[in-house]
Amino acid sequence: MYWEISKEFDFCYGHRVWSQVLNQEYSLKTCSTCRHLHGHQGKIIIHLQSDVLKDGMVTDFGHLNWFKLFLDDTLDHKFIIDINDPLFGTLLPHFKDKRNLIEHENGYKTVDFSHIQDESECIFEMYEGYIIVDFVPTSENISTWLMKIIQKKMDKIGIKVSHVEFLETPKSKSIVYSQS
Repeated sequence: MYWEISKEFDFCYGHRVWSQVLNQEYSLKTCSTCRHLHGHQGKIIIHLQSDVLKDGMVTDFGHLNWFKLFLDDTLDHKFIIDINDPLFGTLLPHFKDKRNLIEHENGYKTVDFSHIQDESECIFEMYEGYIIVDFVPTSENISTWLMKIIQKKMDKIGIKVSHVEFLETPKSKSIVYSQS
């Protein structure tokens, strides 16, 4: 026997799926609109599992408050861009050489603002909106990335993340499951 709990989080983000190729027989067009810069009201549902209850619960829902803070501070109203996107240098011209980026513990990069300290405020505002990853930001890849972040943190209190659902829209979602 085991128990499972889940908690939902919402955040707004933008991305571009630059690598997608559509099969015209199924999609009825050859170019995906997801190749364009666009945004979503995303939702992530985290499922935690345990075969033992502590104090009558899998864990307190409050043990996911850190994740809400991560979403708010890192991803909400940000544009997730693959460092290998052919438009990277166009969208981030001051960083087209892919140097002067700050690597963060949770597998993403941001720009080093000291490299553009003489630029106008609007340039700062533009660059603070980018979260740079090393994968095409599809819902499958985003959910996998977030699951790794969540599991690493939950390991510290002995809680298993059984799966993560990521809704790109109310009607389109991906699910990634734990392997163990």
